[in-house]
Amino acid sequence: MREKKMAGQGKIIRRVLAYIRPYSLPVGAMLFFAMVTVGFTLYAPVLIGQGVDQVVGAGQVDFGKLWEILLRLAAVILVTALAQWMMNLLTNRVTYRVVEDIRNQAFVHLEQAPVSYMDQNQPGDILSRIVTDVGQFSDGLLMGFTQLFTGLATILGTIGFMISINGKIALLVVVLTPASLFVASFIASRTFHMFQAQSEKRAAMTSLAEELVGNQRVVQAFSYEEKGMERFEQVNEELRVWGIKALFFSAMANPSTRFVNGLVYTGVSILGAFMVIGGGMSVGQLISFLNYANQYTKPFNEISGVVTELENALACAKRIFDFLETAPEEPDAPDAKPLGNVDGSVELCGVSFSYVPQTPLLQDIHIQVKPGQRIAIVGPTGCGKTTVINLLMRFYDVDSGEIRVSGHPIRKLTRDSLRRNFGMVLQETWLKAGTVAENIAYGKPDATREEIEEAARQAHAHGFIKRMKDGYDSWIAEDGENISQGQKQLLCIARVMLMRPPMLILDEATSSIDTRTEVRVQQAFEKLMEGRTSFVVAHRLSTIQTADRILVMRDGNIIEQGTHEELLALGGFYSRLYQSQFAQS
Repeated sequence: MREKKMAGQGKIIRRVLAYIRPYSLPVGAMLFFAMVTVGFTLYAPVLIGQGVDQVVGAGQVDFGKLWEILLRLAAVILVTALAQWMMNLLTNRVTYRVVEDIRNQAFVHLEQAPVSYMDQNQPGDILSRIVTDVGQFSDGLLMGFTQLFTGLATILGTIGFMISINGKIALLVVVLTPASLFVASFIASRTFHMFQAQSEKRAAMTSLAEELVGNQRVVQAFSYEEKGMERFEQVNEELRVWGIKALFFSAMANPSTRFVNGLVYTGVSILGAFMVIGGGMSVGQLISFLNYANQYTKPFNEISGVVTELENALACAKRIFDFLETAPEEPDAPDAKPLGNVDGSVELCGVSFSYVPQTPLLQDIHIQVKPGQRIAIVGPTGCGKTTVINLLMRFYDVDSGEIRVSGHPIRKLTRDSLRRNFGMVLQETWLKAGTVAENIAYGKPDATREEIEEAARQAHAHGFIKRMKDGYDSWIAEDGENISQGQKQLLCIARVMLMRPPMLILDEATSSIDTRTEVRVQQAFEKLMEGRTSFVVAHRLSTIQTADRILVMRDGNIIEQGTHEELLALGGFYSRLYQSQFAQS
């Protein structure tokens, strides 16, 4: 188990070094200044000892040599300070460059992640990995790297200086050293899984907070506040427990190693005092040795703290790298070509698909759509209507069968070109934080103001936009929180009106619009759909009566198809569905 853990941590460290490698030059400079800092820091006790020997002689003080030593000591302190400043400057620069690279890669990977990954993972957990875990990673792993390096260099350097002064006392220090290392190692080996659990609970809290805050209206509408608070308190308590455990064990490292190091310092003091009395070393040498003993033990205290920080950083890094290792969306085929000369024909040939292999959904679907046809898809919830749309857009790929657009298998087309030829208006609206004009021009950033306003007029959004304080320059909050749901949907419709793609997908596109506005928007859609292949997913059957063909789905199969009149005359499932909606009219 321990070997497996060490191998996993070694893999993480190798990946971190791979991110650091592009910055080899500043890292090399950083290590150089670290060595300068350590070297001059270790040279200072020699000067202090020499200075002491100049004032403790038998009735004499050599002020000339003393001033010379003090000047050299001042120069050493100045160089040490400058070198340490440069080392910290380079460390911070490399750290934040690496963190920037990791965050950029994580965000790019997020954009390349398949829709299935987003469907199966909580957004809060993903955000926690990209934001919180990367921050913890930078604070612990990279910032601690310099302390670890300088600590090890200080330990080796002080051993060399101590041996040059007195080998016997140096041997005592070296013999007692493993005790401090054992204590630090014993504690560190038990903290990794605690910090890992702490990171997971922190991500769970972020996910829960994002869920409750982002859906506050729903929470209040269903009086879910008390239950939500109970869930939050439970996660918060779990985070507190793991946080206390991790902090408790990590906090034990520093005082435990300090206790061991105190024993080392005491042993050096006693043995050195006897050697001074016996004439084996001077008072200045003893002071130098005590300085070295203190500097020798200090890195162990720092390293013990750094080790616990590294354990936390490695736990966070593991979550980051686990995310980066998730399979991205299947790349376009090597021979994939952009979709051009779009005539609007669409074919689904024997398409089968399921989100879960053990639970079949679509089964052997055959659909042939001629250019410019309007196809409506209706059926009960969960029958596969939206799944057909997901397959057309290649958010998911079919398990078997083939989909063709304008005669081309969509697996042989680039996803970008395929999706650009479809205009989508979904029931779930989305707007970014920005102006009204920027949101309408989301898919066409170079659109002129005249084009934006014309698209808004066609979507019947121009009126309410002009009534806003700054018109088309009015600021919309993230996800349109400061405007109504119907207004958000009108802006999303205007966005598609501006793009004028050759094919349309309307998935409950007018579900949040009042009846009067819906009639006007339907007229706009009628104009927009002229000559364009259109797929309309609808629950309200009044909106799809003019469709060229209506596909009635149930349990992943097309059970009926035809025009509105043909399906009513058939007296089947569609007829019963229609009658149930208009029984009171």
